[in-house]
Amino acid sequence: MLCRRSARRMRWLGCYRLGLMWKALLVFVVIAFAGQLLGVLFNKSWVQPERPRSLFSLSPENSQLPPQGSCRPHTHVMFLKTHKTASSTVLNMLYRFGEEQGLYFALPVGYQFGYPLPFIAQRVKGYRGPHVVEFDIMANHMRFYKPEVEKVMPADTFYFSILRDPVALAESSYAYYKNVAPAFRRAKGLGDFADNPHKYYEPRLRNNHYARNLLWFDFGLDHNANFSLALAKRGEATVRRNFKLILLSEFFDQSMVLLRHALCWPLDAVVSFSLNARQQMPKARSVWVGKPAAPAALALTEEQRQKLRQWNALDWHLYQAFNRTFWAEVERFGRARMEKEVILLRSRREILARVCLRDGGQPVEASRIRDKAIRPFQSGLVKILGYELQPGLDNGTREACLRMIRPEIQYKDLLDLRQFPHAQRPPVPAAPLRRESSPSRTGEHLGEMVERDWDRTILRRNQSLQQEDIKGKLR
Repeated sequence: MLCRRSARRMRWLGCYRLGLMWKALLVFVVIAFAGQLLGVLFNKSWVQPERPRSLFSLSPENSQLPPQGSCRPHTHVMFLKTHKTASSTVLNMLYRFGEEQGLYFALPVGYQFGYPLPFIAQRVKGYRGPHVVEFDIMANHMRFYKPEVEKVMPADTFYFSILRDPVALAESSYAYYKNVAPAFRRAKGLGDFADNPHKYYEPRLRNNHYARNLLWFDFGLDHNANFSLALAKRGEATVRRNFKLILLSEFFDQSMVLLRHALCWPLDAVVSFSLNARQQMPKARSVWVGKPAAPAALALTEEQRQKLRQWNALDWHLYQAFNRTFWAEVERFGRARMEKEVILLRSRREILARVCLRDGGQPVEASRIRDKAIRPFQSGLVKILGYELQPGLDNGTREACLRMIRPEIQYKDLLDLRQFPHAQRPPVPAAPLRRESSPSRTGEHLGEMVERDWDRTILRRNQSLQQEDIKGKLR
């Protein structure tokens, strides 16, 4: 009897212990399943497609937050991309923000909106009429014409642009468009041109707008008009009426602070590296790195600088007027507050440069960039510099860094492909038709039956040019 009781007790104890083990295992399984379920609920990738990371996991919180907690970020933005004014860096900033936020870009068929012809809405790829509101950001080169832009952009669009001292702009324009503008091509150097611009400048020749009042031209105004104070003030008033903010390239960091607060964007959205910059001559040396002939071509005396301001008098008036406006905006913002935010911006740029860039963040010649896909477009007398990424970056950081240094042509192609994945490029003819060259045509392939700008953007196609040829033969 005693043995039977002992046996029953042992069997019951074994079952009890086994039951505890099963219960513990069941609790473990439930906890694991609950954890996976919560992870799915908090991961929004099942609700919407994953977008590029805003920047880096090491980003401080204030770099990802808007400047004021109560304001709402502007997502409808139009930037008039003026020439040789650090506008490529601003364009990269807009491309990045729009890409990260999933915004829709108004993109040209080529790389410019029919420039130097005045802008028309039909130049926008995918444009479907003035009552179809679907574009968020417009920022590629154009000759501004507000009525046509308003057909494309929503009514609440924020318009802004950027200016540069006309002398510095002339230096950059001469270096970049030397082989494009006939006036520059004929002159021995920029100083030679400044001494007697009328000797080289013919207003009817195509692409000579790069040689006189280029800012005035980009804003859609008559750059060949004789200067008068009344005319200059009317042009200034037109710009003020059309644009909510005008930045200055000489004070780029202060401009980015004002822009950030005007748009209510986070700090990282306006942190950028200088793009499309030309190679500079070191102050301690008398020769240009890799280009000994360039300094002589661009050297100016103080008298020649004054002559260039007189030659570009309309641009000079515009720059002076908006320089005063700019510093009035800084005063309203607060000088001490501006200094603090500029320090924060520059500190953030240094951090990202150390993370992203080789050679201590210094720009390098395009030939030294191993990845051909991020080499900048080259034009003119001097080399256009770019950047190389640090090796060994994780995928997320590498993609974020790549967006900051991607040249505008490659970036535009990428966005174009994402917005129009099924669009096909027109077939390239095996042997282009030839025609006699004309001084009013672009300087590259004057014999083609397609009129193109210097960057290969098509301005007019075969039919219109053929009709011109026929008319010429009948005369």
